[in-house]
Amino acid sequence: MKYIFSTALICSALFANAQDQFGNVFKNINNDVQQNSKAYQTLKYETETIGHRLTGSVNGAKAEQYAYDLLKSYGCEVKFQPFEVESWARKTILVEIGADKSNLAKMKAVTLAHSPVNADLIGEIVDAGNGMEADYQADPAKFKGKIALIYLGVLPGSPAGTKSLHRSEKTAIATKYGATGVIIINTVKNGVLLTGTTSVTGKLIPIPAICIGLEDGMALKEKLKSQTQIAHIAMTNFSGFIKARNVVATFKGAELPKDKIVVGGHLDSWDLATGAIDNGIGAFAIMDMARTFKKLNLKTKRTVEFVLFMGEEQGLLGSKAYIEQAKKDKSLNQVKFMLNYDMTNDPKGFSTSRGEMKELFTAWGDDIVKIDTGFKNLFNAGAGLHSDHQPFMLEGIPTGGGFGGKLPNNSGPFYHSDGDSFNLVDEQELKNTVRYSAMLTYALANTPKIPVSVQGEEELKTFLESQNLKEPLSIAGEWRWK
Repeated sequence: MKYIFSTALICSALFANAQDQFGNVFKNINNDVQQNSKAYQTLKYETETIGHRLTGSVNGAKAEQYAYDLLKSYGCEVKFQPFEVESWARKTILVEIGADKSNLAKMKAVTLAHSPVNADLIGEIVDAGNGMEADYQADPAKFKGKIALIYLGVLPGSPAGTKSLHRSEKTAIATKYGATGVIIINTVKNGVLLTGTTSVTGKLIPIPAICIGLEDGMALKEKLKSQTQIAHIAMTNFSGFIKARNVVATFKGAELPKDKIVVGGHLDSWDLATGAIDNGIGAFAIMDMARTFKKLNLKTKRTVEFVLFMGEEQGLLGSKAYIEQAKKDKSLNQVKFMLNYDMTNDPKGFSTSRGEMKELFTAWGDDIVKIDTGFKNLFNAGAGLHSDHQPFMLEGIPTGGGFGGKLPNNSGPFYHSDGDSFNLVDEQELKNTVRYSAMLTYALANTPKIPVSVQGEEELKTFLESQNLKEPLSIAGEWRWK
C-alpha cells in the first residue's frame, strides 16, 4: 500500500512537472511571436508581389516556391510533395436575363468552379428556393429542362430549423431533378460576387453554374412571381491535368519519430482576389508556427509536419494527394492527429472532432489563460466537411484546430469573393492565431498519451452518422458504407 501511494505521488509530481514545462515553453512561444512574428509582413509581401494563388496557375507555382523558400530561410527541413490532378480555371462568361429572348439584359455574374468547358444555354428560370430536396419534391417535373435559381444559404423567412448544404451539394440536387443550369444567389449585400466549386467530386459537372449578387438575385426572384424570366448563359473554361506541390516542413520527434502530428491548411486561393483571408491568414500562420519552432529550437516527442496544401479550393486536391501518398508509403498509420487552419483567426479556444480531448485541451488552455486572459479557453467538439481536415477524418484520424475567433474587419462577406484582399487582415489577431496554435501543437506533440486513436471502419461510420454527415457524404459519393 505504501509503495502504491509513493508511486502515485511520483506520477503526480512528474505530471505536474510536465505541465510546468509546457507552461514555460508556452511563455517562450508567446514572447517570440509577439516580438518576432513574420506572418503579417510575409502575407503582405505575397499578396502585393504574387497576388492570387490559384492551383495550377503561374501564380500558384510562384506561391509554392515562395512558401518553400521562406521555410528554408527559417532553417526548416522542407520538401515539396508534387501531385498531378485534373483541375479547373475560368475563362469567359456572359449572362443575360429578361422576360423576352429578343431583349435580354446583361447581368454581372461569375462562373462557379467545375462548370463545363463550354456552355451556351438559353432557358427558363425556375425558383428553387433554398435548393434543398424539399424545394423540389413538391413538384419535381417543373425543374426538368429549366435553370434553377438557388439561394446560397437559408432564405429569410424560411421555417425555423431549415438546414442548408454546400453549393456543390445544392448543385448536385438540381442536376438530379433535371435542371439544365444553376444560378446561385450570393448572400452578401452590395453586389459582391463569390466563386467556389459546385462539384461534389472535383470533376466537371454536366450543367453550367454561376453566381449573381444578392440584390440582382432577390429582384429576379420577385419578377418570377409575376412573369417568366429567360436566361442566356455562355461560358468557356479550362479543365485538364495540372501539376501542383504541397509544401511540407518536418520537425522530427525525439522519442516517437514515427508518430506524426500534421498541422495543415491550404496555401491556394481562388483568382478573383488575392485570398488574404481565404486562406492567407491560415497558411501564413502555419509558416510562422514553423518559424517559431525553429527559432526556439523546440523539441517534441512526436514528429510535427507543417503542411501547406494546394488545390483545396478545387476539391481538397492537395490533402487527398497527401493521404494517397501516405497510403502508398504505408505511413498513414503514423498520423495520430491533424490540426487544420482554414480562415482561422484570433481563436479563443480549441476545437476537435473528438470530445475525449476536452480534458487535455482545456488543461493546456488554462496555461494559456495565465499568459493572456484574451484567450477564453473555449472548447468545441464536432465535425464538418469541405476543408483539408476532411480526407484525414475520413480515414478515422482525429482532427482539430482553433475555435471561437472571428474573422477580422468584417471580412466574412468577402469569402471567396472579389473583395478578399490584404487590407482586411489584422496583425495582432494573426499573431494570436500563431501563438495559441503553436502552443497547442507543441503540447499535442509532447503529451505522454493522446487519449484518442484512429477510428476503425464501424466506429467511424457511427461517428459520421452522429455528426449528421451521412447525407452530404452520400451526395458526394463518399459514403462507403451500406
